[in-house]
Amino acid sequence: MTSFPHITVVGAGLAGSEAALAAARLGVHVTLYEMRPVKMTPAHRSGGFAELVCSNSLGGEGALQSKGLLQAEMRSVGSAVLAGADASRLPAGNALAVERDAFSEHVTRAVRAHPLVTVVGEELPALPDGVAVIATGPLTSEALAADLVRLTGGEQLAFYDAAAPVIAFDSIDMEVAFRAGRYDQSADYINCPMNREQYEAFYTALETARSHTPHDWEKLEFFEGCMPIEEIARRGPDTPRYGPMKPRGLTDPRTGRWPYAVAQLRQEDQEGRMWSLVGFQTGLKWGDQKAVVQLIPGLENAEIVRYGVMHRNTYLNAPRVLNAALQLRADPSKFVAGVLAGTEGYLESAATGWLAGTNAARLALGLEPVVPPQESMLGGLTRYLESANPEGFQPMNVNWALVPELPAPAPGPNGKVRKLGKREKRPVMFRRGLNAFLDWAETAGLQVTRPPLPDPEPALPTPEPELQGAAQN
Repeated sequence: MTSFPHITVVGAGLAGSEAALAAARLGVHVTLYEMRPVKMTPAHRSGGFAELVCSNSLGGEGALQSKGLLQAEMRSVGSAVLAGADASRLPAGNALAVERDAFSEHVTRAVRAHPLVTVVGEELPALPDGVAVIATGPLTSEALAADLVRLTGGEQLAFYDAAAPVIAFDSIDMEVAFRAGRYDQSADYINCPMNREQYEAFYTALETARSHTPHDWEKLEFFEGCMPIEEIARRGPDTPRYGPMKPRGLTDPRTGRWPYAVAQLRQEDQEGRMWSLVGFQTGLKWGDQKAVVQLIPGLENAEIVRYGVMHRNTYLNAPRVLNAALQLRADPSKFVAGVLAGTEGYLESAATGWLAGTNAARLALGLEPVVPPQESMLGGLTRYLESANPEGFQPMNVNWALVPELPAPAPGPNGKVRKLGKREKRPVMFRRGLNAFLDWAETAGLQVTRPPLPDPEPALPTPEPELQGAAQN
């Protein structure tokens, strides 16, 4: 038995890497198990930590964005994932996008360099003894998943996730496509405009293309935040046009008007040689996928350097098996983080990893686990995981509905109450949430860096701040 505080972390994705470093910063020794590259998953391609397998975006930034608040909370407590994102960021308008390999390398170096973290490169087939964080992600090995089922009484769910195809830049026809951001934001996106006839031809091909066919034991159950484009199309011919192919705010320089529909591409690498189709996660067979993509104006000769793929995601029914501190109700010495805990999104995985690692370290040190305040985005998310309706539970992204509304403003001189719009409310909610998080973290004895807070009513250029860069992991 070790004579020093010690925890085990299983999985070195975004959640596990963040958990390991959060615990080590509190002076706790960490043994981190990662089965890759000895045993690979269907979606990963390397043994690097925090590898991004879907989008390369960590969500929208700024005081109007729910993910912006979570980013600020994480930066204030020294998040390794946010440090890696800041060091490897790519231009993406109002979104925080990264160069995948550089991002993974940054996080891997930080984890391996910490003197209190010992990395073990092998699969852990069963839950470890003692205090542990289970952050094995959406592709948890069958052996460990079976042990979780045993402990939690079978409350395990699965759904399918999909990645978008990536296009070589030099195969994009820039005489048709144009660079722009919505409502004249920075021109970080490539836009492929469609008229009605082109869109209808694209939709027909998408509707008839062949998709991934599951085995009998697999149940296709998609999460709304990462819905394959072919599944969106099945909801009706206009559904893609009001979703990832929404043209609002994008003026085609050739016509001076918004197109009928648009396909956007986001930069994938630092040099700008690869671009991914935003919101085009797909499970189409590769031949059909290429045919559909090449019906998009400007992509007629597209070279797909990485095809969209579909893979099985595993997660727990969080309301039945977890509390807001991310402890398993059946064994409070075990914490769960990331997609396995019922979150959706890179940033959410990292944030719950940080909280699980912090709480595991506290437990190992003889302290009580803590939960961020409900006004903070992380506190709102973990309270949702604890209290959501367990019937039909699906993973959750952060959003403003997770935190309490602002008190109603006082009536004006005429006795009427003026309803506040998003541009007025959200910066106030941002300041409230970040201040509450910072005060909580300091009270909990955590090391905090207080960032400058935004003005209560920042003047931002777009009336739809959540739209730009919204389609992501």
